[in-house]
Amino acid sequence: MTCQKLYLGPLTDNRRWDMITVRPDDVIVVTPPKCGTTWMQTIVALLLSGDPHVETELSLKMPWVDIRFREISEVADRLEAMTHRRSMKSHTPMDGLPLDDHAQYICVFRHPLDAHFSFRNHVQNISVPLFDDRYPKDDAGGTTFRRFLEGAADGDDCDAAPLAHILQHYTAARALSDRPNVSLFHYADMTRDLAGVFAKMSALLGISHPAAVMKRLIEAATFDNMKQNAASYAPGGGTGFYRSDAAFFHSGSSGQWRGRLSDDEVAAYDAMMDAYLAPEDRAWLEHGAVGL
Repeated sequence: MTCQKLYLGPLTDNRRWDMITVRPDDVIVVTPPKCGTTWMQTIVALLLSGDPHVETELSLKMPWVDIRFREISEVADRLEAMTHRRSMKSHTPMDGLPLDDHAQYICVFRHPLDAHFSFRNHVQNISVPLFDDRYPKDDAGGTTFRRFLEGAADGDDCDAAPLAHILQHYTAARALSDRPNVSLFHYADMTRDLAGVFAKMSALLGISHPAAVMKRLIEAATFDNMKQNAASYAPGGGTGFYRSDAAFFHSGSSGQWRGRLSDDEVAAYDAMMDAYLAPEDRAWLEHGAVGL
């Protein structure tokens, strides 16, 4: 991978993309962790199939290429054998991915503090102790948030979703957003206007469905429906990877961090955000279109 930045973490390795031949009609969902990845993948699966009851099976049918849980040769062979339009996901920033001129790159973001607290819940819900040192259950000393602020965008820190990694995702995607095949979405906008997101995605993918079908697809992608049918929608659902599949969809709301941080912690976060981003970029990253 000579043209892309290296992102090599304890769990992920973006060099695995060297084994994947990107096709012009591929759809690649690119997000920091816990920013609406599964939600957007589900929207893509629903639109590609036109079936509100589609078995998404995201881990196999729309794989996370970067993660080293499966041999990359097996993932690459499975993708190569697919004759239908494919979709994949990545938690690698855009400057670490192969950039095809025609494949669609769908980048999704969320208020960094909401993403952080969602990741805290995620860590407590997985059945293997992957991040216990960074996300201790008893955290009276504020270790978790301090590491969120101090962690690097790459290397050993990147898989733990530090703020620097989220900011790197955003700046790398924003730098390419003038390309017609790189699109930025925000979790808050998906919450406010899911039908509008479906309409935009339909246009990007060049897919249309009758209004009655679209209505059923949108209903299938609501947070409540996905949570109620978590074993079907959570990646790896029904396998025992999570202590609770439903808890994967912990909260579809924004602002869950309010009242859970000290004034000093909020001030440190504000300082880092203001140092990295212009005011309009910070407003969008935190709140989506309503922030502008």
